[in-house]
Amino acid sequence: MLKIGLTGGIASGKSVVAARLQERGAVLVDADALAREVVEPGTEGLERIVGEFGEGMLDDGGRLDRARLGAAVFGNPERLAALNAIVHPLVRARAAAITAAAPADAVVVQDIPLLVETGQGSAFHLVVVVDAPDDVRLQRMLGHRGMTAEAARARMDAQASRQDRLAAADAVLDNSGTVQHLLGQVDRLWDERLVPFARNLVAGKRAPRNGGPVLEPHRTEWAQEAARIAARLVAAAPDLILAVDHIGSTAVPGLPAKDVIDLQVAVPDLAVAATIAPLLAAAGFPAVRDVESDTPKPNAPDPAAWLKRFHANADPCRAVNVHVRPAGSAGWRFALMFRDWLRNDPSALRLYAAHKADLAARHADSGTTGSYAEAKEPWFTDVAWPLMAAWADATGWEPPSCAS
Repeated sequence: MLKIGLTGGIASGKSVVAARLQERGAVLVDADALAREVVEPGTEGLERIVGEFGEGMLDDGGRLDRARLGAAVFGNPERLAALNAIVHPLVRARAAAITAAAPADAVVVQDIPLLVETGQGSAFHLVVVVDAPDDVRLQRMLGHRGMTAEAARARMDAQASRQDRLAAADAVLDNSGTVQHLLGQVDRLWDERLVPFARNLVAGKRAPRNGGPVLEPHRTEWAQEAARIAARLVAAAPDLILAVDHIGSTAVPGLPAKDVIDLQVAVPDLAVAATIAPLLAAAGFPAVRDVESDTPKPNAPDPAAWLKRFHANADPCRAVNVHVRPAGSAGWRFALMFRDWLRNDPSALRLYAAHKADLAARHADSGTTGSYAEAKEPWFTDVAWPLMAAWADATGWEPPSCAS
């Protein structure tokens, strides 16, 4: 199933988005509703809250007095942490049970106000953030909720900043305008991304990629995207993956590149690579080829030193290549050395950028990137390898530590 984390700051319009997604067919898991459910009379949650905060947190009917509890924790980080330590695990357990009961082809949306604050992003295939400028949200709280400016700002300050939420987002829904404008974005997200993504997951196949090699100016956002995706890969098999590194052209500042994130997953050996294959597929990265070989280079001509498993993303709106290689292998070392050479030698960056631009122009009408990628291979061996090997010797380059 496809798991979506939905979040947004107070008065951002998250509830409107959640309702629309449910209308379109999503299974909705509402964290706020679950937070109320797990502290109903007779529950473990309510018993623990009374034990921590006292009988004074109950109203005359024996139910939790939320206003009184809120006053007890607001502005008190230690007491708030104690409350969260009780409620959050119970909410997550209940959410997990609802998710587990959903159909295999479902799109499950978890509405979590504090998703960013609690660091849950890597638990989802995508994080969707409903966004509106702070001044717009403030006016909504004053006009629609009857809050004072001081109270509204205090509520906003108690949440993650807008910048932090946007940094965690795989998709952003702009709610600075009308409700209809927001709902139109939700419908496009559902039709163009979520439904195809869910279908690809069930089928165990990567999203189709069409078109020839189009090089784009370097984007600073690529590094941020790579970090989010790397966290999901690690979360899929935390005890088996040694490291995930951003490699390829999008990992080199200043280098034009195709809009494809390349990540290298380091594992102890190819047997572990096979073990984690279904785990990566469930996380949204199905195997494209079980075992393949990169082109052997002069430093290690043995083809066995270049074997890897190759995965790609099932998300139709974010192309990702995942190269699963044994740590310490020739292929693993080459990918890291090539990246670091380009990052640290301006002449190397210019040389490779010119080569890429020439080949992209030659293969622009090919309809795919296959011929472009194949045409680059001789350059890596004949041109790049001697230069980067000399650079590595001169600088004392070593790959990052990747201990098992």
